[in-house]
Amino acid sequence: MKFLAMDTVFDQCSVAVLDSNGHVLASHTETGKRQQTQQILPMIDAALSEAQLKLADITALIFNRGPGAFSGIRINTAVVQALSVAHDIPCVGVSSLQAIAQRAYQQYGLSEAYSALDARMQQVYFGHYKIGDNSQTGQAVMQSVSIDGSDSNEQLLDYDSQTALNLPIVGNGSMLLSAHSEQICHEEVWPDAVVIGQLGIAQFITSGGTDAANALPKYLRNQAWKTLKEQGKA
Repeated sequence: MKFLAMDTVFDQCSVAVLDSNGHVLASHTETGKRQQTQQILPMIDAALSEAQLKLADITALIFNRGPGAFSGIRINTAVVQALSVAHDIPCVGVSSLQAIAQRAYQQYGLSEAYSALDARMQQVYFGHYKIGDNSQTGQAVMQSVSIDGSDSNEQLLDYDSQTALNLPIVGNGSMLLSAHSEQICHEEVWPDAVVIGQLGIAQFITSGGTDAANALPKYLRNQAWKTLKEQGKA
């Protein structure tokens, strides 16, 4: 099995081709978000060419479904949906917060952490993750933990909020929260399409993919992408 992963949410354009073991066959990342719309399709072509594959060889398309930058979420979601329809390839959406936690596990060896991504408007996107072995892949994967006993494992927190537990906080929103005494914060944690792909492969092997119609983004702040008129504001 071969997988094509992409991310345009983390202020970058990142594409990777991986095999079923998560080994990288090709990977390209361009930082900055201003040219993502123009960059992503040529980067996909380049990655496939380097891996000596065609889209017909791809088992599933893996993408960062958010939460995060609204334009970035829309770009990679739209590309995945279009490729899925055109080539009849299933899709797998990966949480940006899970990707941050997974990268922190790889980078710092953290087995449990909070992910915090700056959401602007005085809030952060927030999630709680703990390492667990994927029984079908044998890979160590950061898995979501219910936040404070609630049904949700991803939420918005106001700046200066304090976490329930004194666990490490990772991501660029970590310094925007009010840390406990001696609570560790790692601000510079940036996953790329390789991390998105590795998480997506574990998810696909466990539960399969979805069709394009159900390859949906997750914004959390559902009204923010609408115009003021659509929000019912003056």
